[in-house]
Amino acid sequence: MSEAREVNGVRKKAPMREVLAEAAFGLFMERGYERTTVDDIVARAGVGRRSFFRYFPSKEDAVFPDHESCLADMTAFLEAASDDSDAVDVVCDAASLVLRMYAANPEFSVQRYQLTREVPGLRTYELSVVRRYERTLAGYLRRRWADAADGSLRAEVVAASVVAAHNNGLRSWLRSGGEGDAEEAVDRALRLVRRTWGEGNAVAPEPQQEDVVVMVATKGAPMWRVIQRVESALRED
Repeated sequence: MSEAREVNGVRKKAPMREVLAEAAFGLFMERGYERTTVDDIVARAGVGRRSFFRYFPSKEDAVFPDHESCLADMTAFLEAASDDSDAVDVVCDAASLVLRMYAANPEFSVQRYQLTREVPGLRTYELSVVRRYERTLAGYLRRRWADAADGSLRAEVVAASVVAAHNNGLRSWLRSGGEGDAEEAVDRALRLVRRTWGEGNAVAPEPQQEDVVVMVATKGAPMWRVIQRVESALRED
């Protein structure tokens, strides 16, 4: 992961964040997460403690080094989306960015999944990351459906559905050891979300509240008397 790369014929070192993440994960797999310290990580990477905390606030963050950039990519994707596009399609496509991040390095993704299953603290951390993705999607939907009936509620429900569907497909692929087509597994789950919540089930606008006046008049009452009583009722309201 941190091997030197050749760019235009010039060998370049991998970014320090990547070097530290690889050193950390290598030690986690060799010694176990709990038995690995920050001092162990920086010793393997050949840097000082300050360098570690410049890139990672905690040891847990080193297990998930790619989520911050993925969240930034998702935010930029949502901000660039057209207001004419189907909002549910947009958030489903945004969720697929997370899948591509995992699929880009299957071996690392599968090992990380196995590690998080073994360490309760990492599962808790992972849930907090998932919740950040969900809030990002829900925030976009709330803006799109700001004037709709139950728009905020629908945004929360749809965002949760997208995350649940995405994670169902992703984890199925991870449990298989990274075998098969990860994108197809996730797309299959997201198609259900699109069918359930998409354009065919558009959000209805908030109905306008109108005053209704009910009046009883005797048969044969002159029209001027009827109008007078209606005007009087409206003034009293």
